[in-house]
Amino acid sequence: MTNMQHQIVGKPLDRVDGKLKVTGEAAYTADVQIDNLVYGVIFQSAIAKGKVIQIDTSAAVIAPGVVDIITYEQTPSLVKIPFFSPQQPQPTEKDDNIYYDGQHLGIVVAQTLEQAQTAASLVKIIYEEAPPTVTMAQAEIFEPESIFFGIMPGKITRGDVESGKAHADILMEQIYTTPMEHHNPLEPSATVAMWEEDNLTLYETTQGISSTQRGICAVLNIPPENVRVISKYLGGGFGCKALLKSHTILAAIAARKVKRPVKVVVTRSQMYTSCGYRSQTQQHLTLGATRNGKLTVITHIGTSLTSPFDDFVEPVGAATTMMYACSNLEVKYRLARINAGTPTFMRAPGEAPGMFALESAMDELAYLLNIDPIELRLRNHADIDPHTQLPWSSKSLKQCYQQGAEIFGWSQRNPVPRSMRDDEPALKEGFPPQVTDEPQRRHFLIGWGMASATFPSNAGPASVKVEIFATGEVRVQSGTQDIGTGTYTVMTQVAAEALGLPSQSVQFELGDSNHPKAPIAGNSITVASVSPAVHKAASAARDKMIQMAIADPNSPLYESQLENITVELGQIFLKQDPSKRDSYTDILRRHGLESIEAKEETAPNPESKQYAKHSFGAIFVEVAVDELLGEIKVRRCVGVYSAGRILNFKTARSQVIGGITWGIGMALMEKTVMDTNQGRIVNANLSDYLIPVHADIPNMEVQFVEEHDPYVNTLGTKSLGELPIVGVAAAISNAVYHATGKRIRDLPITPDKLLYP
Repeated sequence: MTNMQHQIVGKPLDRVDGKLKVTGEAAYTADVQIDNLVYGVIFQSAIAKGKVIQIDTSAAVIAPGVVDIITYEQTPSLVKIPFFSPQQPQPTEKDDNIYYDGQHLGIVVAQTLEQAQTAASLVKIIYEEAPPTVTMAQAEIFEPESIFFGIMPGKITRGDVESGKAHADILMEQIYTTPMEHHNPLEPSATVAMWEEDNLTLYETTQGISSTQRGICAVLNIPPENVRVISKYLGGGFGCKALLKSHTILAAIAARKVKRPVKVVVTRSQMYTSCGYRSQTQQHLTLGATRNGKLTVITHIGTSLTSPFDDFVEPVGAATTMMYACSNLEVKYRLARINAGTPTFMRAPGEAPGMFALESAMDELAYLLNIDPIELRLRNHADIDPHTQLPWSSKSLKQCYQQGAEIFGWSQRNPVPRSMRDDEPALKEGFPPQVTDEPQRRHFLIGWGMASATFPSNAGPASVKVEIFATGEVRVQSGTQDIGTGTYTVMTQVAAEALGLPSQSVQFELGDSNHPKAPIAGNSITVASVSPAVHKAASAARDKMIQMAIADPNSPLYESQLENITVELGQIFLKQDPSKRDSYTDILRRHGLESIEAKEETAPNPESKQYAKHSFGAIFVEVAVDELLGEIKVRRCVGVYSAGRILNFKTARSQVIGGITWGIGMALMEKTVMDTNQGRIVNANLSDYLIPVHADIPNMEVQFVEEHDPYVNTLGTKSLGELPIVGVAAAISNAVYHATGKRIRDLPITPDKLLYP
């Protein structure tokens, strides 16, 4: 319907919210200012296991500015609900048990933040302490029947595993481990809660305004129409802002009790005990193969940690079931309860740690068979989903391998470990000059590694409302979220193209539960869910305008046929005779209307269930390892991805860069350290919990394979946000082995692991 010369979708449009963010005009939750606002500070347990004997608030309650102090004992009866539960035992139960260090025990409300902080420090808690269970080795291990809230079985099998082992010429068994990791979004979690009689408004850092609304309604036992959740901007979520948390409930309870708006901002250190984490995992991989590299068996047993009161499994075998063609497979999950909070989603939950293990194991198998790592993957390429036996909706993984290898120069790789070197003058690295006849040099071992990436492409139902105004402006509304990924921008592009308008004429509004419903921004489903609804609603509004023109004797398009009409730049005209044209503005004004609107809803096509839907990619890295110091530097990264139709190359590339950067951190830096005696996180800050900075990240080459997928949704989009972290840690680990000849199976890969046995 629109003129392809004015195509907007796919173009690298600048972020429509970019100026607001760089100038500080974008108001995040902690920026919200409301009249009569007071501040809440949460106080927490200082032990990991035991009971609360007494909470003494006598000194705190008389501190300057204190409005009220609410402990878990004073909270109303609350309901704990599955999936949207706050993942905390308090305040959902009046329970004096301490399950982990940092458990929320109450909230201090004061006139200023500083007064609330001071008063919270005066709260004295007396405990009956017990020895905590802190490590996986100390914990009792059990096998859950189902995982991920009952969505997946706890054990998945196909074929005959023992027969697969018997037919293997090479059988390789290894254990791979990943540590506990914590999200560190730029914006900490925050809530501003405000009651007006029985109506609650929450300004919230959330990846799901509708799910937060449903959750708080269930927990507080209030109807949905009495709750409004607003989240216009989010400074990163990555899973830690996906589910309702205890600080939000406490803010709402406090605001109702003091009858004033309450703001709670979780501190950086509290983020480590209040918002979940990625569990430590231990993964036992067995790969069996024939001499020519055909897999005969795969077993993947994953053990992860959970809290004493929830069963949250890190689904490390999710990709293992579908990644390679192998007739005999077993994936099994085990859980270990320790005195820690409940884990939660973290970017690519399951796939990120699971593919580290699987893709490292594939690299090890390639060396044992003396087969190039890419060739081994091609020989076991799954032409259909090997577990469901469904055809792929689309799959361009082979093209990802090919393009990535060509860009990276993989054919120049000497496969022998420790065979590639690069000696650089030490002065380049900032070393002091030495008085010697020979220049001082640093000796770098160079390693090249690669790995595959995959992530499922799912979608959910979404609704969108489009209004075209007589001023020429358009407003598009959906109750989705922009967690920093560019949702504002790509939805603007989709609406503008469907309406035949420049993007500047379209205002996309999100982040309000009063808008039409949309799913949570998680599992990389936002674009696949919301963009088809935007396109459908915008197309419906456009067609309404055209029908008004066709039925209007005063329109140049009177009695024209719909199929003969096109739209561009707000002008409706005949394809064969562009001089016969009308405009949205003129049509509305002639009819005496200020605006027209269309509201549409989309849902996943039932026919798509006949296909396996995944995005894929290939990541190639070069590392330089200082053989004297064990220092590892990532020098080059090439990532090639097949993720359906790309709505905006610039924001998509940004997503990939962010994911690869996180993968570098996962491989080389990130690790939450817990005191094994006290059960306390000792590096709950950005000084000791290391994440990459600009100096750690090389230039990256990012490419997308053009892919047409008619089955995932009407626009052909697939998941992208979580895909780029997958495989990066494995590619780096494989490169480190190629450089040094030493295989590190325990993340992160730090110098001590290279220098010492």
